Amino acid sequence: MVLFPNAKINIGLHILAKRPDGFHELETCFFHVPWTDILEISPSPHLEFSSSGLPISGEVQNNLCLRAYNALAKDFNLPPVHLHVHKIIPMGAGLGGGSADAAFTLMGLRDFFQLPLTNEQLVPYAQQLGSDCAFFLFQQAQLGKGKGDELSPIACSLQGHHVVLIYPNFGISTQEAYSQVKPQPAKIDLAQSIQKPLESWKDLISNDFEQSLFPKYPILAQIKQDLYDQGALYAAMSGSGSTIFGIFNKEVDLAERWADFTCFQGIIS
Repeated sequence: MVLFPNAKINIGLHILAKRPDGFHELETCFFHVPWTDILEISPSPHLEFSSSGLPISGEVQNNLCLRAYNALAKDFNLPPVHLHVHKIIPMGAGLGGGSADAAFTLMGLRDFFQLPLTNEQLVPYAQQLGSDCAFFLFQQAQLGKGKGDELSPIACSLQGHHVVLIYPNFGISTQEAYSQVKPQPAKIDLAQSIQKPLESWKDLISNDFEQSLFPKYPILAQIKQDLYDQGALYAAMSGSGSTIFGIFNKEVDLAERWADFTCFQGIIS
């Protein structure tokens, strides 16, 4: 079985308060984008994980795909499999690539072994793996609250728009990003603002992480401004960085302008 876990972008990200459990209360809108890893699930005499493409940091036994398998294996008698990820989505990029791999592992194992689980019933397993993991179980854009894992669908689509994602070839750890942020009440109602014309988002919707990370990494602000200069309807940093994205109403080719960085361009479906 071969699957294609996709990345996400955040439209708006508000850090509202510090939670008693050490996490932060936040509000954001998650959208799918067509930058994908490749996940293969195959029968094996023993549980195995391997990878190719971009190097995956951390100990193998802590990989999210293996953790997804083990989470399901606590409740179901799963035969061993070989999980292989060809890593394309950069890590530490604010694109949720690891969470997507984990969510697609859950769905893939469910289908591979014909487990009696809906995507909604996979949500508790995904919530064990990461705050944004559950989002990838749903095809529709979602409003995320709580840690980001309290999801509700939003009636907003970017279908047909062109998206450009520029990864500056350095990651920003979640710990670093949150250590600099100052929680504060949201200045807008994100659920209402996202329903307004896309062209108005520039003046309404922002990512709180930009306030602290742009002064530290000026290249991120330069990329964002350049995307607007090239005609983006909306541009922002995704998640806690470091990828900057732009949404366009027509195809653009910015790969040469940012040739020193990793650039993805595609159409949102």
